[in-house]
Amino acid sequence: MKIIALHQNESEIIRLAIDQDRKAQQQLYSKFSPKMLSVCRQYVKDIQQAEDVMITAFLKVFQNLKAYQNKGSFEGWIRKIMINECISFLRSHKKMQFLEEQFLTEESHNELEVQLSVDQIQFVIDALPDGYKTIFNLFAIEGYKHQEIADLLGISEGTSKSQLSHARKLLQLQISNLKMVNNGTK
Repeated sequence: MKIIALHQNESEIIRLAIDQDRKAQQQLYSKFSPKMLSVCRQYVKDIQQAEDVMITAFLKVFQNLKAYQNKGSFEGWIRKIMINECISFLRSHKKMQFLEEQFLTEESHNELEVQLSVDQIQFVIDALPDGYKTIFNLFAIEGYKHQEIADLLGISEGTSKSQLSHARKLLQLQISNLKMVNNGTK
């Protein structure tokens, strides 16, 4: 009796994908595309454009699989490619603009006691200008430090901090507005 492995381990699938095995590539795409579309959607408002960016990024993933050195998580490696592709897309469409560097002191940000749905949160983040949104996502969602953001986007560390501060203020304003709408006071 022959035993067929139903689930190959990730490193074996990656090895097969490097050798241009289409089934292995499809397995990787199927496994990671839902999460990676979510990552792209964080940076690109339009779902069709986010999907296009994701597909382009997956092409880069498959072209550069040999460069993956099994250090850290494979998902994290793919995620980094997705983020870089999103930034390239925003740059090429001139969607990211940064205000001149303004030095702002970090303020404490009180937690607003508001229950928001995922759609409301996404709506509020989408309402941010693309430059603010990109820096907010890189800092708050991805965990990048300001110097890493500055290097990635070709801006100064101060500009990154300033843009994050502006993004937080706009988010607080939008959340306050949603809170008023939800409470019927607006």
